[in-house]
This record gives sequence, C-alpha cells and structure tokens, in this order.
Amino acid sequence: MTDGDDETDLPAETLDSRLDAAAEDLDAAETETDLDAVEEALDGIAEDLDAADLPEPEEEDEAGPREELETHLDDLQDDLAEARGPYASDVVDETENATATLTDTEWTADGEDEAATAVADFVDEVAEILSVDLDGDDADALDAVTDAVGGAGLDADDDAETIAALLEATDDLAAGLDDAEEWDDLETHEQLRAQGFYDVLGHYKDFPPEWAALKGWEQQGNVEMVLLALDSFQSEFMERHCLEAITRMNDDGAFDAMNQRAGKRDKPGIKALGKMAAEDAVETLLEYVDADSDPGLQKVTFKALGEIGSEEATGPIANKLAADNDQIRPYAARALGLIGDTRAIDPLGDVLADDGDDEVRAAAAWALRQIGTERALDAAAEYVDDRAYLVQHEAEQAADALAVEQPA
Repeated sequence: MTDGDDETDLPAETLDSRLDAAAEDLDAAETETDLDAVEEALDGIAEDLDAADLPEPEEEDEAGPREELETHLDDLQDDLAEARGPYASDVVDETENATATLTDTEWTADGEDEAATAVADFVDEVAEILSVDLDGDDADALDAVTDAVGGAGLDADDDAETIAALLEATDDLAAGLDDAEEWDDLETHEQLRAQGFYDVLGHYKDFPPEWAALKGWEQQGNVEMVLLALDSFQSEFMERHCLEAITRMNDDGAFDAMNQRAGKRDKPGIKALGKMAAEDAVETLLEYVDADSDPGLQKVTFKALGEIGSEEATGPIANKLAADNDQIRPYAARALGLIGDTRAIDPLGDVLADDGDDEVRAAAAWALRQIGTERALDAAAEYVDDRAYLVQHEAEQAADALAVEQPA
C-alpha cells in the first residue's frame, strides 16, 4: 500500500496501474531476486485489494472492478510461478518419483532389463553433467543421484543450464521406465505363459487350453498354479473349475489362500471354503452374517456356513430368519437345514407358520426335512394341505419320511 492512501478508498485505477507495472517488471525479470521483488509487489497489491472499498457491479452477471482486478492478479501470480526455477529440488523430486515407479512396478523379465537400462543411462548422464562418480542400475543408484544433486549446491540463476540438463535427463528416465514392459501391459494368457502356467500341456489337450492346463496342475497337486489361474481368469467357467479343483485338492495352501480372500469379502473364496467344509473359516465367515448392506455376500456366506456344518453358526443364522430382505431369509433357512442343528427346529417352524413369503416358508420346510429328526419332520408334515404348492410338496416328503420311519 502506498503512503497516504486510505486503504478503504483505494481506487480500482490505482490497483490496476500497479498490476500493470508488476507485469512489466515480471517480463523484465532475469534473476530469482528480480522475481522475489515482483512477488513482494503482488503480495502488497493483494493485501490492498482485499481491503479496498470497490463498487459492486450493477448487474448480477456483470464482472465488477474487484473481480477483474482479482483475475488480473491471479494471472500474474500464475505467470510468476511459471517464471521461477527450474530448481535442483525439481530434479530431486522427479528422481524420487522415478525411484517409486521402479520399485513399485511389477516388471516382466524383459521389462526388468529395460528399466535397468533406463536407470543406468540416467545415472551415467547425471554423473557426466555433475562431473561426479556414479554408477548402477537400481533404486540405490537413483538414491545416490538425489544425494549428488542435493549436495551440488546448484543455484537457480547461476546453474540454470545445468539444472535444465538434469531435468531433461529425468524426462528421458521417466520415458524409459514408461516404455519398459510391465505385467499389466500383457494379456492374461501372455502373463500366464511367462509364469509357466501352460508348461504342463502335452501334445493332446482339451479345449480350451486353460482348462486343460488347470486339470494338469490339479493332477500334479500344484495348488499354487490353480490359485494363479483363479486370480488371473475372469470368466465364470474358469472360476467354477478352479474352485472345484481347489475343493477336490483340499490343500492347506489352498485353505490359507481362500481364507485370506474371504477376509477381504471375496465371494469365490467364501464359496471354496464352503466346498472344502473348512471349519477353521467359521470365525471369519460369521463376521458377514449381519452384512445386511451386501445381500450377495450374505447369501454366499450362509451357504458356505451350511456346507461347513458348524453348529456355532446356528444362532447367528437363525436370527436372520427375521431379516427384512425376503431374498435373504430362504438362504438362512437352507443353511440351517444343512447344519442340521435341532435348535433350529422351532425357529424354522415359526417361519412356516408366520412368514408371508411362500418361497421362504418352502425353504424352512426343506430345512426341517434335512434336519430329519421326528420332531423336525412333524413340524414340516403339518402343512401337507398348505395353500402353496412348494410348501405342500416339502410337507408331503416329510410325511412320507415319517411313514417310512414308523415301525411295521
């Protein structure tokens, strides 16, 4: 703010002329010191503009003096930022970004060589620019570069050409890493071929070859390759066959992998645990019984717990017989039937008597038949004349089972 100006009455013309003067100084600036002076001037203008009492526009959609001045000021501040540097810190930042790319990326065998070449070329170029001893083709070599650049004491004015050359070298490094082959660049079958998945195929093979390879690895008991296929293929056909193979193999390694997947709410993993009747997975699966916001997860969890058959799940699943979602209740009922715990007889009987959805009631009658005790069968057989055919059919089968069990 200039001496003598009242900050509340500073005219827009004065602020505009100061902005024009700052723009001329910015165009003429040759050093960081010159740019610092421009920055100081713009900061003063911004302070005065904030305090100035400027007229409002007559129309709502019309730009007033304040908006025009703020736009001019913003543009100059952007121009100032672009005029600064480059700095040695920019070189360090770009090198550190390249280090993260190098270490975080999953490279193919070819990609590893290509990335190493890009790093080695960059390190050699930096060594030549700075006249220092550097070598290597890995992350440690890039760390050495950042140390060398940071310790070189490069000045944005005096060493502008050196910094520009270093930044050009970092651009080449980034391009080289971008061109290096990553696993994500490959198609699924290319990734699997590189990992040896198809090595098991003989001269004669089923179609598709992925299925033939899967069967070959199952025969050899190589669960890691089966798990690799499960992770790689997205088709329901291959997922089903992978899960079936894992179930048949029932390998400890498969359990660990499926339980880990289940811990991340992975539905195929949960399915596999059910098929494996993996009692050690019950604790993990019980966490999802109340996942009302994800009915799909609940359905696969109920079925898996039913197939595992742990009575520990009876109470939590029985509570879901009263769930609001009528798509969930049948799965809960059938899971209780698979578990076979007689404590579920009364809750299932209540569903038969009171639930308003006939599909749910039929599932409860089926579950009672699976439990199979006389009391369970009696509870289902009461509904042989039910209004709903599905319920009636289950009740008739329960009645037939009771008749067979009666002594001659």
